[in-house]
Amino acid sequence: MQPQTEKQSIERLEKLKEKNRLAEAGGGRARLEKQKESGKLTARERIEFFLDEGSFEEFDKFVVHRSNDFGLEKQKYPGDGVITGHGLVDGREVFVFAQDFTVFGGSLSETHAQKIVKIMDLAMKTGSPVIGLNDSGGARIQEGVVSLGGYADIFLRNTLASGVVPQISCILGPCAGGAVYSPAITDFNVMVKDTSYMFITGPDVIKTVTHEEVTKEELGGAMTHNAKSGVAHFAADSDEHALRITRELLSFMPSNNMENPPFVPTADLSNRTDEKLNSIVPESSSQPYDIRDIIHNVVDDNYFFEVQEHYAQNIVIGFARLGGFSVGIVANQPAFLAGVLDIDASIKAARFVRFCDCFNIPLITFEDVPGFLPGVNQEHLGIIRHGAKLLYAFAEATVPKITVITRKAYGGAYCVMASKHIRTDINFAYPSAEIAVMGAEGAVGVLYRKEITSAENPEELRNSKVAELQEKFANPYVAAERGFIDEVIEPSQTRPKLIRALSLLQNKRDSNPPKKHGNIPL
Repeated sequence: MQPQTEKQSIERLEKLKEKNRLAEAGGGRARLEKQKESGKLTARERIEFFLDEGSFEEFDKFVVHRSNDFGLEKQKYPGDGVITGHGLVDGREVFVFAQDFTVFGGSLSETHAQKIVKIMDLAMKTGSPVIGLNDSGGARIQEGVVSLGGYADIFLRNTLASGVVPQISCILGPCAGGAVYSPAITDFNVMVKDTSYMFITGPDVIKTVTHEEVTKEELGGAMTHNAKSGVAHFAADSDEHALRITRELLSFMPSNNMENPPFVPTADLSNRTDEKLNSIVPESSSQPYDIRDIIHNVVDDNYFFEVQEHYAQNIVIGFARLGGFSVGIVANQPAFLAGVLDIDASIKAARFVRFCDCFNIPLITFEDVPGFLPGVNQEHLGIIRHGAKLLYAFAEATVPKITVITRKAYGGAYCVMASKHIRTDINFAYPSAEIAVMGAEGAVGVLYRKEITSAENPEELRNSKVAELQEKFANPYVAAERGFIDEVIEPSQTRPKLIRALSLLQNKRDSNPPKKHGNIPL
């Protein structure tokens, strides 16, 4: 065999460079410029911005579609509208795909789907998160059923990977039709205001079928899905902001379900106390306060990374660190609807609790709940079923669970919010805690209705009975006497108490009975 000449070697290298150049050109300069003009980064810029510098390794760069219908055989772009590969985020391996809207509008073809499926399969084998940067007009119509089959192939991997590796979807443009179900299965959705939207059917179809007129933004924009539907978890101001949110989100979670979240050293002292905590909960049980004031004062560096802050604001969820360890926080919010549990709040918290349990993230619950929201609408929409989701999630969770009752813990909502009875490990209460079947006013109305009605001075008797019940039940000590509360603590001591409890539970082992899976009340 003749050795290759220097000229042949150069030609081969030049051919490789040319193929790389064509692949990196996407849909061409004009389309790339149009993408930039619309306020969006290109697919390659997104990957470059998201990953640690110089860490991206690309797969399937030269893949092209196999369709010969509708003139597609004359339109072939290397990569076929999606960039796939792996790289590092804070030194940890992740897999990523970025749909390229400049190639066939980012539409999904058979080969486009196969590229995504390949990295998802590798992610499962290697125990690495999957990040999807979605920017697509949907299925490639010219390919018919094979493009639809490609979606189903992806949905299957999303489902199998759920609870095994974290999956995060960034919606950085359109995401319509069947395309929305992949992000819907993933753990978190990040959307960009004004440039991203998600919907099953677009405004034109809706107008034709139901005669409703609605804009894309109103129907499925970032704030619609962050505040109304609960489909999205974050609303970013730009592509860059969305990618920064995603990097930070990853910092609180492990790479897979067999690992623990990264430990982040802090200069914030573990034994730090805060006298301000002693006065945050008001004297009056009906007066609102912001539960975030307690959370911020307790966690490392006063930093709380809130999730779904615009949706179901009567409950607060998010990530923080305590003594350097990642924790998931669930907290009733007395500043909104008195912190009552309703359908949306139950669903929001249940999904978060289950995520934390999947990925070995301890749960801290701050409880101030007057009960479930009463009303015909809530009952007819299934608050029994939806409220049971949160109960199921907390009861099923085997990660370390710690609860702090700051004030109200009434009725069934007391049971649901990580009470001792559903395997919560450590339960604290402030002296201001009120643990009872219901508030004193309501209890008097039930227990003494006849006496009050027939009394000479009904108002005086009512006030007397309310005061009596408040004295007897509006405190944490009856529950503490029963062992349902492990310790009544001074609020200023919350941080050191939580950190010591977490340390105690570091090697906790708990399990559920053997089964294929439970039947959560969906």
